[in-house]
Amino acid sequence: MPVARPRANRAIARTITEQFHAFDAQNPHVYRALERMAARRLAAGATRVSLKDLFEDLRRQLPYGVAGLNNNFTALYARKLIAVRPHWASAFELRRRRAD
Repeated sequence: MPVARPRANRAIARTITEQFHAFDAQNPHVYRALERMAARRLAAGATRVSLKDLFEDLRRQLPYGVAGLNNNFTALYARKLIAVRPHWASAFELRRRRAD
């Protein structure tokens, strides 16, 4: 006779996209800062912008960092920047997404 195993009390795992949308909704200043930083770089003559570099610059600029600013969000922020400013599409390298 099989023995019933107690279930672990776990929160339902959220996808990276779900985590991103929750973080972005709670921290709209992060997107605005990334947008300003990207605009400055492009205005200064850059033809390519790295969201990972922008993340690191943002972390240095904020005195206490941003809790929850996850490197998994870089591609999603790049896609959001392009959605809002399609003329920036050539500045960001996007790869095919493998997971949500």
